[in-house]
Amino acid sequence: MSDDLDLQLARLREKIDEIDSELLKLLSLRADFSIEVGRLKHEHGLPIFCPQREQQLLAELEASNKGPLNPEQLRAIYTEILSASRCLQQPQRVACLGPVGTFSYLAGQEYLGKSVVMQPEPDLASVFSAVADGKTHLGMVPLENSLQGSVGQCLDLFIHHQVHIVAEFFFRVRHSLLSVEKELSAVEKIYSHPQPLAQCAGWLKTSLPKATLIAADSTARAAELAGKEAGSAAIGHAGLSELFKLNLLAQGIEDQSDNWTRFVVIAPGAPSSRREYPAGSAKSTLLFTLDNKPGSLYSLLAVFKREELNLSKLESRPARDSNWGYTFFADVEADLLARPELLKELSEKCLLLKILGVYPVGRRV
Repeated sequence: MSDDLDLQLARLREKIDEIDSELLKLLSLRADFSIEVGRLKHEHGLPIFCPQREQQLLAELEASNKGPLNPEQLRAIYTEILSASRCLQQPQRVACLGPVGTFSYLAGQEYLGKSVVMQPEPDLASVFSAVADGKTHLGMVPLENSLQGSVGQCLDLFIHHQVHIVAEFFFRVRHSLLSVEKELSAVEKIYSHPQPLAQCAGWLKTSLPKATLIAADSTARAAELAGKEAGSAAIGHAGLSELFKLNLLAQGIEDQSDNWTRFVVIAPGAPSSRREYPAGSAKSTLLFTLDNKPGSLYSLLAVFKREELNLSKLESRPARDSNWGYTFFADVEADLLARPELLKELSEKCLLLKILGVYPVGRRV
């Protein structure tokens, strides 16, 4: 029986080896074409990262996939293929909120792939500066959370930096308990950022009611501390276990499972409309200021109603240069750069109108 099993395994592995050999040839051929695409992009001043093309490719692959790979497995494989392709065209450095191991850092790796170089920055202002000053090719910032709303500082930073949005994606916030210990019963102390501690309060009360909770500057710092102390643990992204050599004691411990953060990818300079988006596949983000008089906002919104354009987000922020003045931010489900006459009409109704980006409607990662 053992000899027969060994023979069957050997035959199957031989077939797999043959397929792997063909896969390597095809991946190398794909890489050659990708390098040629990069050469043409450089010649014509086109960006290396093209989220619309990548999303279209992933959607087509998922639609034609007959299994046994599930959609998540297929996306994971092609995320790394696309990441490597971009790197072959031009090595990509991406600024994010640090340190290494934060949700922003790990979300960026899951969305852009591990061939990009994530450059952790100490704060959001430094992320915007790194992109605007050309120190990195791209940046990635959290714009809003499904439970806690917008990250106001990010909205404010768009006013003061010459950057624009090129992509968005939605990243599910899932918390895990990580420790050098191997058993939950050995945990006496838990480190994390105050937000994850609050988001996991119910689970902690039920599962570890006697544990001491200690706030840390970030989930990455919490994992670092937990890795140095017996009897301690950290709450954070499961990816921290690999970075800090910790055991995963529990996963999905957040009290509300439907918790998503919307991230945007930013690039230097002003946006330009180079592509035609199919209906319903584009989003524009804009900021504007208005005269402080009755009907000014209504007059602007009436234009969107007339054109049957949906505003999926509208928010005001205090203007930094005017007491009791406000700057509005809006997401419009359309490519406004492709409609210059409409933009002109909108501009005439505003004191200031700035397009912060036109990009494909994001996917969940």
